[in-house]
Amino acid sequence: MKLPASLADQIIAHAREEFPNECCGLIAGHGDEATRVLPATNAEGTPFMYVMDPREQMELMDAIDDAGEDMVAIYHSHTRSAAYPSKTDVELAFFPEPLYVIVSLQDPHAPVIRAFRLARSAPEGEQISEEPVEAT
Repeated sequence: MKLPASLADQIIAHAREEFPNECCGLIAGHGDEATRVLPATNAEGTPFMYVMDPREQMELMDAIDDAGEDMVAIYHSHTRSAAYPSKTDVELAFFPEPLYVIVSLQDPHAPVIRAFRLARSAPEGEQISEEPVEAT
């Protein structure tokens, strides 16, 4: 995924604003190129998982469609762990097409952003594949 530095900065800022809780949102774009970040509310309000408010999620997805864009990724933060999908992240990966982007604030001075394809119905060991994040 091609992620402009300004969008990466927005994702990191959102993660820091929501700390100590996880943040979440959608990334719109075309193909593999991100064009904008759409922050969402973590309805759980917890440091351990995220759940987008279903109504807000549908509104954001409609806004992406209305703009002629694709939902290229779903993002969330890990506040105290690495930017790698947890078992819960995989179990809740209901959308097969978009990437799942994780920003880690494990080291608050050096946030890390990584992207993954998650296939919750795949056999154990084949559910997670990393995709490169290319800063543009």
